Amino acid sequence: MESRKPTEVVKDVVDAAAEKVSHLITPEVPGAPGSAPPTVEEPTTPHGPLPPKKEQGAPQTRTPTGAATGAPAVANGQQGEFLTTAQGARLRDTDHSLKAGPRGPTLLQDHHLREKITHFDHERIPERVVHARGAGAHGVFTGYGAEEITRAGFLRKGKETPVFVRFSTVLGSRGSADTVRDTRGFATKFYTDEGTFDLVGNNMPVFFIQDAIKFPDIIHAGKPHPDREIPQAQSAHDTFWDFVSLHTEAQHHTMWNMSDRGIPRSYRTMEGFGVHTFRLVDAAGATVLAKFHWKPKLGVHSLDWEEAQLLSGMDPDFHRRDLYDAIEAGAYPEWELGLQVFPDTPEETFAGIDLLDPTKIVPEELAPVQPVGKLVLNRTPTNFFAESEQVAFHLGHLVPGIDVTNDPLLQGRLFSYVDTQLTRLGGPNFSQLPINRPHAPVNDMLRDGFHQQAVHAGVAPYRPNSLDGGNPFPAGDAENAFVDVPVTVAEAPKVRANPASFDDHFSQARLFWLSMSPVEREHIVRAYTFELGKCYHQAIRERQLQCLANIDPVLCAQVATGLGLPTPEPTVPLADVAPSPALSQLGRTWPADGRTVGIVVDADADTDGVEQVRREVSAAGMVPLVIAAHGGTVGDLTVQRTFATGRSVELDALLLAGAPAPAPDALPARDAKAGAADASVVDPRVLLLVQECWRHAKVIGAWGAGVRVLELAGVAGAVGVVAGDSPTGVLADAQALLAAHRVWDRFPASIS
Repeated sequence: MESRKPTEVVKDVVDAAAEKVSHLITPEVPGAPGSAPPTVEEPTTPHGPLPPKKEQGAPQTRTPTGAATGAPAVANGQQGEFLTTAQGARLRDTDHSLKAGPRGPTLLQDHHLREKITHFDHERIPERVVHARGAGAHGVFTGYGAEEITRAGFLRKGKETPVFVRFSTVLGSRGSADTVRDTRGFATKFYTDEGTFDLVGNNMPVFFIQDAIKFPDIIHAGKPHPDREIPQAQSAHDTFWDFVSLHTEAQHHTMWNMSDRGIPRSYRTMEGFGVHTFRLVDAAGATVLAKFHWKPKLGVHSLDWEEAQLLSGMDPDFHRRDLYDAIEAGAYPEWELGLQVFPDTPEETFAGIDLLDPTKIVPEELAPVQPVGKLVLNRTPTNFFAESEQVAFHLGHLVPGIDVTNDPLLQGRLFSYVDTQLTRLGGPNFSQLPINRPHAPVNDMLRDGFHQQAVHAGVAPYRPNSLDGGNPFPAGDAENAFVDVPVTVAEAPKVRANPASFDDHFSQARLFWLSMSPVEREHIVRAYTFELGKCYHQAIRERQLQCLANIDPVLCAQVATGLGLPTPEPTVPLADVAPSPALSQLGRTWPADGRTVGIVVDADADTDGVEQVRREVSAAGMVPLVIAAHGGTVGDLTVQRTFATGRSVELDALLLAGAPAPAPDALPARDAKAGAADASVVDPRVLLLVQECWRHAKVIGAWGAGVRVLELAGVAGAVGVVAGDSPTGVLADAQALLAAHRVWDRFPASIS
């Protein structure tokens, strides 16, 4: 009998499964739960596992020591047609435990019951202390070329490197909502052929603290109160504001959090930052200092605060759903990686800014961001736990050409990340999990430990040795060995102190405030007023108002008015700073890829016109959602949302192709949204859609009978509301407005 390779057997299984689902048609709307549609009857004909969905990826099949196996990614998945034990023994039943007769006690010898229940009892691992709520995706990074400043090979022009990116919130638990006001993590694992490089950053370029020893303090302050375990996933409570109003180095990051950056529209419209200053080394050994920036192709956009609150209840998975649906729809998220580069001087400062202070930025007007590569996320996880939950990042995962600096927050993180993985992932061999396996050869002298998956040969895991022929050998410059840059460490006494340059806690918070547009300032005032209004103790509100007075008197006065408190005078001179326009999210236009456009239809709608609009929305890289009184179809149109199940917060723009009369289920007793308006002419839930989109500064368009809805909602002819006779003409006008994300001119700001 002919011998066959395991990879050939796996391929046959996959091909056979694919054959069974070859009739599939890609759904119009992303979100189908599986790669094959279900049948009404339970399937009974045995076949192998279905192939992954077209947008799904998986870790490459590498050995624990980094060698490529040549097997397809599905080789790591389940195999065969039949149910088995963990050891491969086929099972005839998994619905009944082994008993002494049908009504008798369960027998201890039931090995399948014990295996199944024992594994279930241990399915969960400790969640991350911070960044517990996250979502990840696979992609590829392509370098533009940066040889003049670093020898890092993954940045060479045209070099493609596989990556895995995990986005996350900081404070909430795994079950919290995506759209809370919080900092977001932006962590990227580059599987380079020189070793794994982890760029572990946030969507804000600064942090609350300057020294890692304060990290437990800020997190304990931000987490739920220990006595009641509330509030979850938010900073609107006493302990957070108690800490940041006393530890004033946190004020700059707090300002970013209170801005629209704290409630991003999508992971796809979020900047990322390495936060710290790193040292880059070129082939000749010359060094520069640098900060990493991720710039999204779609621009930086945020949610409206009310919209974020509604989403937390209606769709707490909004951000991860948006990410995965966009990838499934082919609207692949893209970012450019950029560097701010500074001379590596003994002072480690630039334009008077201390580059080792993680609470400070260098404005882009002083040091432009130089693009050095592009990131495209094009595959979702095949298994969320195995990939997004078990991925382990560490700032000490460096490659030749990139080194750390003496930033005291960075220095502490270099210790903390490894220490964390030991508890979460059960021992020191976490790098051998498939999602963490390097794509470079591994020949370390680490042995044994929990979950060891490598089978190490030889007898001499030490150096020097002769019993293993001297292997492994040290690498030199010719072999591109990693070099710890020989930075001179000044002789100094041991002290627990920061340099004097770290003492300025207010000037950059003022810089951020002065760089905002009027509408963004309104949102910052609203955020501070809401958060401080949720504090129980008046003293904490008054103390934070004093901090705001030291940042800007207008900001302080507006928040004080909202709290009903007097406005304090500043206790330090107000900093004289020049605004940085690069910090504002507004004033430009961006592609509308992946945006969701709702199209309301009724039974009398011009379905031909709607179908043409739907096709043009799809062709523009956006996602159309047809919304009607009931599911199924309206004419030839497939309905994706009903008035009962749809809500404005799912949409980036709303188009009205009709004026639907109240549907049979438009009853306040059945749907609370149906009691929101007069139901005598138009279904009240349609009017609610329009009014919410109006309040959230979204683009609204209408044609035909839909214009009547605009009139009933009281928004006809207003800013950002377009109407006409041609469906495609209305879409074109709406699309032009959507390029600016929102129609903020609809609500003039009171703050200049």
